[in-house]
Amino acid sequence: MRFGTETQYCLLDIDIRSAYHPKQDPLAIERIADALEPLGLVSYVACTSSYSQGLHLYFPFETSQNSWQLSAVVTTLLENQGFKCQPGQLEVFPNPKLYVVDGTPNLFNAHRLPLQAGSYLLNDQLEPISSHPETFVRQWQWCQQRNSIDSETIDQLLQQQRRHRHRVSQRADKFLNDLNAEVEVGWTGKGQTNRLLGRITMRAYVFHHIIHGGLPLSGDALIEAIVSTAQSLPGYREWCGHQHEIHQRAAEWARCVENSQYFPYGTPRGKYKSKQDVKDSAAVETTWNEQRSQTAQSKIQAAMLDLYNTGNLPQTTTARFQKLLGYGIGGSTLYKYKPLWHPDLWKTPQTPQPLNGAAALATAAPANAAHPTSLLPDDARNPLPDKGLTHLEEAAAASEVRNEDALGSWRKVFLDLKTRQAQQKRQARSQKEAYRQSRARQDRQSYREKMMEYLQSGDPILIREAEQWLYRENVNEQNLEPL
Repeated sequence: MRFGTETQYCLLDIDIRSAYHPKQDPLAIERIADALEPLGLVSYVACTSSYSQGLHLYFPFETSQNSWQLSAVVTTLLENQGFKCQPGQLEVFPNPKLYVVDGTPNLFNAHRLPLQAGSYLLNDQLEPISSHPETFVRQWQWCQQRNSIDSETIDQLLQQQRRHRHRVSQRADKFLNDLNAEVEVGWTGKGQTNRLLGRITMRAYVFHHIIHGGLPLSGDALIEAIVSTAQSLPGYREWCGHQHEIHQRAAEWARCVENSQYFPYGTPRGKYKSKQDVKDSAAVETTWNEQRSQTAQSKIQAAMLDLYNTGNLPQTTTARFQKLLGYGIGGSTLYKYKPLWHPDLWKTPQTPQPLNGAAALATAAPANAAHPTSLLPDDARNPLPDKGLTHLEEAAAASEVRNEDALGSWRKVFLDLKTRQAQQKRQARSQKEAYRQSRARQDRQSYREKMMEYLQSGDPILIREAEQWLYRENVNEQNLEPL
């Protein structure tokens, strides 16, 4: 049975191994009923769910309510009282739908109809009293008259309840539905444990945070979710032949899936990242690319100015290309930024050069020449100093000093660039070494855990291998050579 847009009842499913089952906590059901009383739900119809002896608590009411709003409010009330609303412990129907596909919410979870094989109506002491539909209907109608949901309370609790709703792709929704189709059937015969545990593990690892909220599962939390789900499925008691080692099998499947190509849906490791993650990633990538581009262009410019100012700049393309390679610039970089060095595209920098004779004579022209080199009118010129005109050799020497200053400046830029690149290389090497050491520590820890499992496996071959490893570890710690 699946819920529609509106409903006139809600259902709580308590598994036989749940912490809230009367066998584990005799007062838990009373506390659950107290938690829902502010909503107006004060009476329920109790049934066993099946031969597994799990419990179904039906809360019927007369006025139809929105299914999603009701599920959100019931879940919030229970969680506020410390209950964990999850399969195998306390499952709410209709369930809070935490994800949408192309703007359409997913279907509500289905539940078993009452009074099937193994399902019996219970009294206030949770003792079986009947399996007749007429008795069930009478209790249903009696509870329906007593339960009156307060719409104002629903509105207030909805304002408090702010669950993140994930958006998943159609392919992911199909994958999840395929997993549900295999898992929800449970055991129907022998030899199905390995397959079912694999499907349960896949669903819990990839989609648990999408279905139930919270963070993605890993480690011990993932193992507990696998065990809890498996034990709550139909046919587990009758057909599962690995009940005595279910935790070990769940741990093996958890490690297998965590080390596989699969990943929790929506995480940065996956394809479907959040929009903010994509924006942040694009911003970082753009900044890094810009930095690389600026560094490469600065390197080419510094090399060209060095060649130009030292008089070693070739005029042909091939010779110039070979010269620039000597500055540690890659050929692909030179082809990418051809306007910065190619003879047909590169412009000579406007840097003061040594004056030839004609330029020196022009510089030494008298101030009262017919065409004075002044941007100001005659009556606005600054007066000439009392010194005589500069001699030709002095002008040439001054220009050489200016050229030397410019050359020294560009050489300094080039040397700074080389120094910065060397620092970046050293930093990259240190980061690589730190990563290698971290991986080595992780590998050692993983191998240590594997050997501990071998010691507890009961297999004499594996135990022997683990004992040899322990001996080598003890020898290494004592700085002794093995015999």
